[in-house]
Amino acid sequence: MENMKKALLVMDMQLPILGMASNPSELISNVAKAIKKAREKEIPVIFVVLGFRNGLPEISENNQIFYSFKKQLENVDMDNWSTIHPDLGLKKDDIIVTKRRVSAFTGSDLEVVLRGLNIQHLTLTGIATSGIVLSTLREAADKDFKLTVISNCCLDSDEEVHNVLMKKVFPRQAEVVSLDEWEK
Repeated sequence: MENMKKALLVMDMQLPILGMASNPSELISNVAKAIKKAREKEIPVIFVVLGFRNGLPEISENNQIFYSFKKQLENVDMDNWSTIHPDLGLKKDDIIVTKRRVSAFTGSDLEVVLRGLNIQHLTLTGIATSGIVLSTLREAADKDFKLTVISNCCLDSDEEVHNVLMKKVFPRQAEVVSLDEWEK
């Protein structure tokens, strides 16, 4: 089990999404530290962003989450909307996966990339804990990935929900650790 190839997923850490958080500075700093640690240990870093085509043709009126802001984003340049926070130190050869729904797997080529890299163990970071982190964890567990969640590299607008997920829900399918505990 220890020889499993790992990857760090940095999820939804793009400027507009972080801009919705009340105070994302600690999250950004912690995720930047996790990225640095991953690179030192030669663990691939994969950035996952939420993105759509201009005009958002992928969003159905049946999707309550995304349809609610479709009108706001219809005239937004989606290439700029997917910009990853600059403090995370995106490198030219980093892998960026664009997803179309809440889970990092839905509407993306993440699974193909992970298979290509022979990744078997995912470490999850990102915003929001009750969104992409939860959805990706559940789907990745169903796909038989070994999972780790770095608790202080995730953020949710509802701190109580974040804590319940980290303490009661996620441990059923993943190891939940702090940044200091991860990859010692």
